[in-house]
Amino acid sequence: MTATAVAQHIDLFRERFTRITREVGRKIVGHEDIVNATVTSLLAGGHVLLEGIPGVGKTSLVHTLADVLHLKFSRIQFTPDLMPADIVGTNIVQEHAHGGTFFEFQPGPIFANVVLADEINRATPKTQSALLEAMQEMSVSVGKTTYKLEQPFLVLATQNPLEMEGTYPLPEAQLDRFFFKLKVMYPPEASMHAILDRTTQTEEITVERVVDGAEILEMRHVARAVPIARPVQAYAIRLTLATHPESPYAPPLIKKYVRYGASPRAAQALVLAAKIHAITRGQAFVSPEDVKAVAMPALRHRVLMNFEGEAEQVNADSLITELLASISPDVS
Repeated sequence: MTATAVAQHIDLFRERFTRITREVGRKIVGHEDIVNATVTSLLAGGHVLLEGIPGVGKTSLVHTLADVLHLKFSRIQFTPDLMPADIVGTNIVQEHAHGGTFFEFQPGPIFANVVLADEINRATPKTQSALLEAMQEMSVSVGKTTYKLEQPFLVLATQNPLEMEGTYPLPEAQLDRFFFKLKVMYPPEASMHAILDRTTQTEEITVERVVDGAEILEMRHVARAVPIARPVQAYAIRLTLATHPESPYAPPLIKKYVRYGASPRAAQALVLAAKIHAITRGQAFVSPEDVKAVAMPALRHRVLMNFEGEAEQVNADSLITELLASISPDVS
């Protein structure tokens, strides 16, 4: 591919990315970084875990993103009595017109392009695990039959902080399947004014659909084609290895407070997200700064504390900040 063609692909990618985020931003105020990271995860083929107290706009963000995209959307409200069949679907008995019965598969809400798993940690672990195959394998097995999910496929799960009553911590295996974990914070005062102006007036803000599924898949292909130099890739690997307390790269705080570190999926997330971050900056290659920019959402949910870390209520974000300060890229 010529340099001119590469530049054209990058410009088109940036233009589409900007159209998506700008259109979402017409309705969602004060969460620009969250919107950018969510779209990044969609374009990387990953899933997003949104954490925050009720009322900060997590569900509205997902609804708005689905409205902006030409994609099928479904919502699953997770509750303690939700069953796995309520998510993936089940076989039901039907009658033939000439008599007799047969089983017919009734698809569940997981059969959509954008799936909102609202308050995912309100459901029991058995039900939470029903998402595992869909998120990783992009398929659903019911009985002896496996059903492929239509691409693109994105799970956006929201959860309340675990210290709130009536919640079940997500299993480590499921946490690792989320590309990013994003913390949705309370909006600042200036953003509160904008929120009230948009939601308490007579005029209702509507968004337009700007990108369809085929264009999203094309953007995924462009992102994966971005080259990454071996030293930059090695930097992403060292960051991942440094989350393990037994690693020679691990800083003192990691050795003291961490029980298990990030899996190879974390390195994949770092590289893919860094490629997309590079394109949005207009670059045709990945730099260490791109890796640093995506390290926090890619690693924070993949670092498990030991007993001492939990007892002292150590924050994973502070450990990753220490990690980024102690591990330097070797790009000489």
